[in-house]
Amino acid sequence: MMQIRPPLFLLAALLLLLTNNATARGPTKDERRREAQKFANMRASGQDHVSMTKEAAELRSYELRKKKMKGLIQKREVSLAQVLFPGASPEEYMDGEPLPAFVDVVESRKTQLPFEYYDLPTCEEPNEAIQKRFRQRKNLGARLTGHGKMKMSPYTFPVKVDKECTPLCTVTVGGKNLKWLRKLVDRQYRINLTLDRLPVLMRSKELDYAVRSYPLGFKAAAATTGLKNDEYFFYNHLRFTVFYREEPAEFEGVRIVGFDVHPVSIDHHAGSQGVSYSDCSDEYPVNDPASYLELRSGPTGEDVKILYSYDVQWEKSDIPWADRWDVYLVGSPDDEVHYFAILNSLTIVMVLVGAVATILVRALKRDIAGYSDMQTAEEALEETGWKLVHGDVFRPPQNQQLLLCVVVGTGAQIASAIFLMLLASMLRMLNPIKKGQALTAVVMLYVLCGGIGGYVSARLFKYCDATSWKRTTIATAVAFPGTIVAMFTVLNIFLSLAGTAAAVSFLTIFAVFLLWGCVATPLVFVGSYFGYRAEKIEVPTKTNQIARVIPDLPYYSSLPTSMFIAALIPFGSISIELFFIMNAFWLHQLYYIMSFLMAVLIILVTTISMVSMVMCYLQLCAEDHRG
Repeated sequence: MMQIRPPLFLLAALLLLLTNNATARGPTKDERRREAQKFANMRASGQDHVSMTKEAAELRSYELRKKKMKGLIQKREVSLAQVLFPGASPEEYMDGEPLPAFVDVVESRKTQLPFEYYDLPTCEEPNEAIQKRFRQRKNLGARLTGHGKMKMSPYTFPVKVDKECTPLCTVTVGGKNLKWLRKLVDRQYRINLTLDRLPVLMRSKELDYAVRSYPLGFKAAAATTGLKNDEYFFYNHLRFTVFYREEPAEFEGVRIVGFDVHPVSIDHHAGSQGVSYSDCSDEYPVNDPASYLELRSGPTGEDVKILYSYDVQWEKSDIPWADRWDVYLVGSPDDEVHYFAILNSLTIVMVLVGAVATILVRALKRDIAGYSDMQTAEEALEETGWKLVHGDVFRPPQNQQLLLCVVVGTGAQIASAIFLMLLASMLRMLNPIKKGQALTAVVMLYVLCGGIGGYVSARLFKYCDATSWKRTTIATAVAFPGTIVAMFTVLNIFLSLAGTAAAVSFLTIFAVFLLWGCVATPLVFVGSYFGYRAEKIEVPTKTNQIARVIPDLPYYSSLPTSMFIAALIPFGSISIELFFIMNAFWLHQLYYIMSFLMAVLIILVTTISMVSMVMCYLQLCAEDHRG
């Protein structure tokens, strides 16, 4: 008998897998219990989560441990940099090297109208060119959302060079600009700065909080100022703290691991020479109610003079570069909330599956048994219930055939684009953290999926025996994109009149138009060509020549009640995850959990399928073959 020996490479692969499983085994239950007790004691002792100390970093890492798990089958803990920015590598800087900071749009959580930083009454933009290593290429999605171009800030950060109170410039504000600035402060607009692609943070060890960006100013109530009305104050001095890590044995230079700001409102007094300020002494300015800078004209209507200044401190830190993003996700919703949302959706799906199973097993079985027990031919001819409309249920619609074909084809195109985008994000082909990349992928995939929309629309059009196939194809290519472009253009006109940063340039709109006209539309025609050439969709029963009269319908089977009932259940299955998505859009947060979103999408499709089956059965039982 011939003995079969497994190949050596299979044995080696099996041995390697067993070794990896043995080495990748997580901590034991006792170790996890001791670790949990250790960090519980740290929290009880008042240890904060946001400072740059070793203890705070360990506490952050422990609380974010679930977000750092990577892998589908075998989970392993990695850094947040690997999760959020796969493939990103740190930058090293030499002592004294000028490190530019960039300003993004000025935005608020109370409104969706961002503004350009240099549209504010601030110092002029530096004229120096941006070095190639610091340039950030903007994609189509970023340009469509108003994040088209990063601009250099007026602040300079030579590596490891501390700066005391440094004057920048003096700006005079009055009239409409002063009223506009007070309105921006009242609406809590915030400025976004980045250094080494790290957003600036306002953090407080005492209050244990850390937030991105810093406000333009603040509004003080009359009770705290002693004035008759509420007053607005402006932050004109910024105290920067840059944290860096230095390991000569591992790399040359320094790596940026933290970027903090502490805004200060101070009524500077101009010096005798240029913009030097007499109160910019060796000490760092602090917030003092006696020296706040008021955004209010003088007693005789004089304009407000805003004297800008800043100081910089460099502090060494032991925080690794890979863990510098931990503080930005502290306090964000835990993954358990998403698990509960998916569990809630699965519960709804199981209830619907049970309802469908009940219909198929009990109701249909009872009806079929009743038809089989007919005693006479006359009884057999007296059909009841859903069987009465078997000759009309596959009757093509007589009205709005064009609308039906266009809507179904466009829906297939949109669904394909979203599914492919989520799949690419799960496979790490897209990085949703980068601004606009997900929107760019959706736009490009929608354009490339034009063939799917044309094919589905053409197949349904051929089944309906409709006429004017050219009109249907053109409507599929034009209807939805044309509506979106028209709405976008109208909104863009108003945004341009308001002078916001969200207004899109003409070149960007023209580029989108070229994608629509030169790529999407031809693909729709190609898909329609193959759809018309395909065989007509066949149905299992023959359609009667004369349509059956529809009796009076119960309330749950008539419009709009049936539409409301059918839409309520799918919405309930995704409402929790939809809350997180809309919250991320409105509050300018980061949504990166695409695996949860894919799971919710699959649950939504399943729920819609189950609801459609139930509603279809109810409509047929009511003898409504047009429902």
